[in-house]
Parts: sequence; C-alpha cells; structure tokens
Amino acid sequence: MGFKVGIIGCGSIARFRHAPEYKANPHVDQIIFYDRNIDRAQSLAAKFDGRVANTPEDLFNDPTIAAISDCSSNEAHHIHTSKALLSGKHVLCEKPLAISVKHAEEIALAEHQSGKKLMVDHNQRFLQAHRKAKEILTKKALGEVLTFKTSFGHQGPESWGVTKSNATWFYRKDRSHFGVAGDLGIHKIDLIHYLLDDEIKEVHAFHGALDKVNELGKPIEVCDNIVCALKTGKGRLGTASFSWTYYGREDNSTIIYCQKGVMKIYHQPDAQLIIEMNDGSVVKYELDPIQTNDNQSSTGVIDAFIDCIVNDEEPPVTSREAIASLRVVEKMLGTLNNEKGKIKSESK
Repeated sequence: MGFKVGIIGCGSIARFRHAPEYKANPHVDQIIFYDRNIDRAQSLAAKFDGRVANTPEDLFNDPTIAAISDCSSNEAHHIHTSKALLSGKHVLCEKPLAISVKHAEEIALAEHQSGKKLMVDHNQRFLQAHRKAKEILTKKALGEVLTFKTSFGHQGPESWGVTKSNATWFYRKDRSHFGVAGDLGIHKIDLIHYLLDDEIKEVHAFHGALDKVNELGKPIEVCDNIVCALKTGKGRLGTASFSWTYYGREDNSTIIYCQKGVMKIYHQPDAQLIIEMNDGSVVKYELDPIQTNDNQSSTGVIDAFIDCIVNDEEPPVTSREAIASLRVVEKMLGTLNNEKGKIKSESK
C-alpha cells in the first residue's frame, strides 16, 4: 500500500522534477499541492491527478500525508521544512537548505527533534557519470586527487521559471539571498565534497551582477556570476565558476586532475566521462546525458527519497552534508569569515 505526499511551491522544479517523479513512483498514491498562487496548484493537481491544499498547515495537519517536498523559494525553507518535520512528515527540501547556516541548523534541530527523515535535493550526486567518477576516485585508480575545476552556467533562471520573466524571485535579495551561488554554485560544491570525500575550507571569490536586470531594467540585487579559488581540508586546490550569463550552450562540467591521469566529466557531449591516463591511454564512458533545462528526464532523487522512507535508511544527502555546502556558499559571498581571516571575497 502506498502513501500520499505533499508539495509546497508549484514552480518549475515541482512541475518538471518532483511531481512527475512522485507520479511515477509505485509507493505514491496521490500528490497534494500547495502554492500561494492557487492557480498554479490547481494546474499541477489537474495534470498529475492530485488535489489542492489551501494552506501549508493543511498539509502539515493531514495524517494521511507521509512526506512533503519543500519547493518553496529559498527564504521560506527554514519555515516550511521545520514545520513539516515537527508535524511528523519526512521532508525532501530543495537546495539550498536555507538562506544561512544559522537557519539551516534550526532545520537540523527540527529534524533531530522529530525523528523524521530530511533529505536535501543535491541531485548531481545521482547522475551516472558522477557516480562512476566517485567509484573510480574511491578505488584510487588514478592515485590521489591533486586539483580540480568545475563550472555550472546557463542563460539564467528567467529562461527556466514558470513565468519566463525578469520578475523572477531568483533576482530578489530577500527571497533568493545567494543569487547564482545558491542556484547553481551549491550544486557543484556538494558534488566536489561528494567526489573527493573532502570539504572545501578556504575560499577566495569575486562576484558581481554583471549583466542581468530585473523587471524595471535595473541591475539585479544578487550576483549573476562568481569565480573563485578553493582549498579543501585535505589540501586539494581548485577553481569554480558559476554563471547566469552563459548565453550559448549550458556548461555543467568538472575536471579532476590526479597523480596518474585526468578525469573529465560532462566535458564532451559524446562521452559523459573521459579518463586520460599518463601513458596516453583514453577510456570513454557513454552514460546518461547531463540534466539541463532542455533535457528533462528522471533525476532519481524522488525514488531515492521514497526508498529511504520505505526501507528506514539514512537519506543519501543529509542535512549535515547540505550545511557543509551552504557554509562554503556563505564564504563565497563574504558573509562568513573564519577566525584566521583566510576567507576573502571581493564584489563588484
């Protein structure tokens, strides 16, 4: 017998990722949708044979709902996710977990107090090329990791959102808070932590609002580009760039430089993972194409979330891991300085 799930926030991430993947999961009987804009909730309810909740509390107080996806905008995560957990629901929260480490730790406390499962949607861990890369790196087939570089950029959230408008909440400081760092950057920070079994500890970053404008034609309140240098706890060095102004094809690539060779992930369209060894040999893996705004297929995130509930297992992306990535994003934007003054950030 299956169970019911709720979704808070009926924007693009709910429409294209959460709702269709819940609908396809055999354990889910029905989806209940809530959005401040009731028309959006009604649209998804009709599309996915669900029903509409009038308030978030209707979801929290419904004993037939076992789990909730928090797809609300960033500034509301610590409110909705905490309340959902404390009302006895398992929660899948969109990234970033919160708009500050402080708020994220409040969510983690609610998780601990509730005894329910909290998973965070850092979905790049679930891509086949990243999982294969993790397997190879864990086996030390290329020796130790020395350096890395990663990038995530596309044309901007106005091309992805429901309204296709520059009035998107992603461009507002009070709702997005982190700009491109919280939208795209945090994905790659989590990925580097996952692949290297390590954490980024030092950050030197430049960021700015270089080109995007809001619905009034004024520069947006958050950064649309970040370029940074990174150092991990184990001494690996890397660079990262995140952008909403890549006006050509999306870039979602990562390169890992090791003692015995180089690993290129989503670097070339014909092979999602390429290993170039020191002796000149090359191995190419044709795995899954990268998830892009134009290429929507199952992420595997919903299935993993439901499986951890059904099998009573730890979620594959924990709140501790999500907070570790969020801490790096805070450092990128210069909002957190460590006691040694190592964190430096400059803004336009």
